[in-house]
Amino acid sequence: MSLSVEVCKTLGDLSIDARFDCGDGITALFGRSGAGKTSIVQMMAGLIRPESGHIKIDDVTVYDGMLNIDIAAHQRRVGYVFQDARLFPHMNVRRNLEYGRRWRGVRGSSPSFDDVIEALDIARLLDRRTNLLSGGERQRVAIGRALLSGPSVLLMDEPLASLDAELKAEIIPFIAHVQEQFRLPMVYVSHSVDEVLQLANTMVLLADGHVAAVGPVEDVMNRPDLIRITRTGDAGTVITARVTNRDDRFGITTLSFQGGNFRLPAKAMKTGELVRLRVRARDVSLALKRPEDVSVLNIFQGRVISVSDTDDSQSYICIDVGGATIWSQITRKSVSELGITPGIRVFAMVKAVAIDAPLAHPSRTIK
Repeated sequence: MSLSVEVCKTLGDLSIDARFDCGDGITALFGRSGAGKTSIVQMMAGLIRPESGHIKIDDVTVYDGMLNIDIAAHQRRVGYVFQDARLFPHMNVRRNLEYGRRWRGVRGSSPSFDDVIEALDIARLLDRRTNLLSGGERQRVAIGRALLSGPSVLLMDEPLASLDAELKAEIIPFIAHVQEQFRLPMVYVSHSVDEVLQLANTMVLLADGHVAAVGPVEDVMNRPDLIRITRTGDAGTVITARVTNRDDRFGITTLSFQGGNFRLPAKAMKTGELVRLRVRARDVSLALKRPEDVSVLNIFQGRVISVSDTDDSQSYICIDVGGATIWSQITRKSVSELGITPGIRVFAMVKAVAIDAPLAHPSRTIK
């Protein structure tokens, strides 16, 4: 399965000129509000017509400005999940789901009704009116309706934006499970780093209607220059790690990665579980000698790869730790006083309590 998008469109003050390709798994369109994320997926769905470019879904051209091809939205084999679910209020859950099945004759095969309700755990809701559903239940039904329409790709436009943190945590595993079970490519629009880290394999980073970068989530998130350009949060490092030990006496979990072990307070994690850690550059301190008699649990020996100044007072230090990359943000004064230059050995220190709770990796299988 492949998606190829090259679209241009002016919408008010926003000029969209975006080009990217993606394949299987979940691709996140990530950026600040107003970056053009929703407009791009609406062009993919056929809800907005681009001014020029092309859109190919599974090698089928659904839009080409030069060739005057513009396939109608209902014929594109695209499932769309909106931020607000948009269920039919006069129908119960079963009838909303069956509405999606009406498109199977046009679009081809789709997952079975029973498989969808089982995957989304909505069997008990089938006879319920939609106004009696919680926000999380509404979104699960909306996902089910989109799946039953027989799509080649599922577009999800900030489906969790209107939910609180508890409901988001409830829905994310269902989205991951649906992708894994039905092997359906997804394009997931979000400006939430946590959602992207738990769901996406590939990231398309958008800024002011343009694509700043495309690639594996870890690669894109580990570039402070891109985070700074797009103003999408704190620069830092995303590290894939596996749970290897749990010290119940002190409530400390050990997470192993390419460059060593992180130890941090983390609960409800199984040995063997694959997770993503987000380590902010501003939380990483540096020393030239291994510190002794300190409270910091996470100390890694590494070698400086590069030193980049961010402004008049601060610098980003890129450090290789056993093949993994860790970024540190320190003052230019510290860089000067420590004599930090590419090639020297340093010790990176990260307080356990400074690291956000680990997030489930999209590849959740225990190996």
